[in-house]
Amino acid sequence: MSDDRTHVQEFFTGRAADWDSRFPDDGPAYAAAVAALGLRAGDRVLDAGCGTGRALPPLRAAVGASGVVLGADLTPAMLEAAVRAGRDRDGQLLLTDVSALPLRPDCLDAVFAAGLIAHLPHPAENLRELRRVVRPGGRLALFHPIGRAALAARHGRQITPDDLRAEPNLRRLLAASGWRMTSYVDEDTRFLALAVRDG
Repeated sequence: MSDDRTHVQEFFTGRAADWDSRFPDDGPAYAAAVAALGLRAGDRVLDAGCGTGRALPPLRAAVGASGVVLGADLTPAMLEAAVRAGRDRDGQLLLTDVSALPLRPDCLDAVFAAGLIAHLPHPAENLRELRRVVRPGGRLALFHPIGRAALAARHGRQITPDDLRAEPNLRRLLAASGWRMTSYVDEDTRFLALAVRDG
């Protein structure tokens, strides 16, 4: 696990300073994905793997002043970039690994995770940890501002049948982790899978 953590931190530390400027047009996609999560005023939500905190403003807008917004990330440089952008005003930032969250069970209404799943070292185990902190009936959004094909093309690859985010693979993974997929969208302009915590 330490090697996985180190790899993720090294990858994102080198990109943190210009992360937002590399993807300047993602704001509307983030806002739409947050809207699809169906948050209400007063809800408690975690942005898991929050990076520079691009989801924090729409999450705060969705839950209002009475809600709780947390942003958790493993990479100090990403959280520092979130602070420089002023996004720490929209949520409390936590330097932590989403595989071992410092949160009590059933304390959240929802988890939002942008681009996270590809960086999870043990996806089933890590999704179970997200389930642990969400109340029964709580929601999960797995999001990316571009779809699988567009993302693969950006990295000079083709989509393969074993792609974790392919609908049948992701549905099985979520079910094995205590989540029930309720919606799946994979378009050039976005990837969004929504799930509900069972039990």
